[in-house]
Amino acid sequence: MNSSVLLIPICVPFVAAVLVMLLRSRPSVRDCVPVAGAVLTFGSVLSLVPHVMQGGTCAGTLFTLYPGITVAFSLDGLGLLFAGTASGLWVLASLYCIGYMRSLDEHAQTRFYVCYAVAVGSALGAACSANFFTLYLFYEIITIFTYPLVAHHQDAAGYSGARKYLVYLMFASKACLLPAMALIYVQCGTLDFAVSDIHKGIFPAGGSRVLVSVTYALCLLGFAKAAIMPLHSWLPAAMVAPTPVSALLHAVVVVKVGVFSICRVMLSVFGTELLVQYGLGLITAYVAGCTIIVASVIAMTKTDLKARLAYSTVSQLSYIVLGVALLAPNGLVGGLIHIPNHAFAKITLFFCAGAILAATGKKDIRDMGGLGYCMPVTMAAFGLASLSMIGVPPVSGFVTKWYLALGTLDRSSVVLLCVVLFSSLLNAVYFGEVFVRAFFGTPSGDAVPKRLERKPLMLLMVVPLLVTAVLSVVWGLYPDFFMNIIRLQVGS
Repeated sequence: MNSSVLLIPICVPFVAAVLVMLLRSRPSVRDCVPVAGAVLTFGSVLSLVPHVMQGGTCAGTLFTLYPGITVAFSLDGLGLLFAGTASGLWVLASLYCIGYMRSLDEHAQTRFYVCYAVAVGSALGAACSANFFTLYLFYEIITIFTYPLVAHHQDAAGYSGARKYLVYLMFASKACLLPAMALIYVQCGTLDFAVSDIHKGIFPAGGSRVLVSVTYALCLLGFAKAAIMPLHSWLPAAMVAPTPVSALLHAVVVVKVGVFSICRVMLSVFGTELLVQYGLGLITAYVAGCTIIVASVIAMTKTDLKARLAYSTVSQLSYIVLGVALLAPNGLVGGLIHIPNHAFAKITLFFCAGAILAATGKKDIRDMGGLGYCMPVTMAAFGLASLSMIGVPPVSGFVTKWYLALGTLDRSSVVLLCVVLFSSLLNAVYFGEVFVRAFFGTPSGDAVPKRLERKPLMLLMVVPLLVTAVLSVVWGLYPDFFMNIIRLQVGS
């Protein structure tokens, strides 16, 4: 297949961003551009599925900066999993954004849509990166263009959260990823990913254990978008952004590019054999396990719905890292399948939070008593997505938890098995409270109008969240599509 085909899903969002700017004086047409761009992007990604699934190669170099350092693209199973998830959810998110931004009459909508599109395009660039340098390039573009989204409200809280967001992510990438790239290039002579065999990686045999370990640690610290503790506090701080931005940050682009990058580096740079040999995988698994438990406990203490969802994201992301770090076939499957499983469930939860805010102005969980009778579809979708986060069958999160548990048994780690099981109980507590209050709690003093979800603009929010909630169930009942892509990558 012609390598230029791979550039289409990357370029379409950037073209959409330019068109949005040109059409800023025509809001109705402008708002349709991201929807059209999302559909075209998703369609172009889907067109690559048969070729990748048949083991075909789709790769090419855009230009060379220095021998061994190029801007190049390729697509394998892991990249397809991320690219398909991001582009598919952009379709629904672009519809949701119209309803949300117009319902609340948000300012700077043109800037919002431009940055949103560039962020998605950069995520697809990261998904299709053929080497560390290209991945780093798009990783940084995402940081730059999501900063205005976090600071969207342009108030003191917005600027404070955005400043923390930028400082954490930029400092981590400059202080850690740049030295890591240099060390990888010196030791390996290339920055290209080894996508054909996740076991071998690109490091030569007999390398210095200390040097390899330092390089690996720098990579983990540098990809701070994965929000592994203690480099996580930027994520709750970013909750000052509009809810569609939070959905973008927590489900589709920012945090997912963080965990995707860690998975890519672990599997395509270091390789499973080297990580097992030096014991780096198990150390990573325990760090991820600590993040899962601590973030879940903190989530239980938050009464602001978005803050609770933020700490839930910190916890849930580490399931992905934990599964891959187990370096066992079942663990790899559990970790990688949580990329789409978490995305569909978490974007549903944030969509629900935004719909509640737009319809009622409520943010505090303690004020949501009786809300389930005013917004039954929204709260039912919230319940389904919560079940996925908890890991209850038949919702997709159960598939994640099942394979993670099997992966811990493969590694004979009772501690990590307890982490998976106990964290699921914590998930049930902090998600269950929201659902129980909505349907069984006492309504707050201010009356809430009935049938809020039938307003035209509300429908643009309710339909996407209902679709993502239903898809969470569909992927739980029929996970074979994602499983086949993952098996293509891990070879199991």
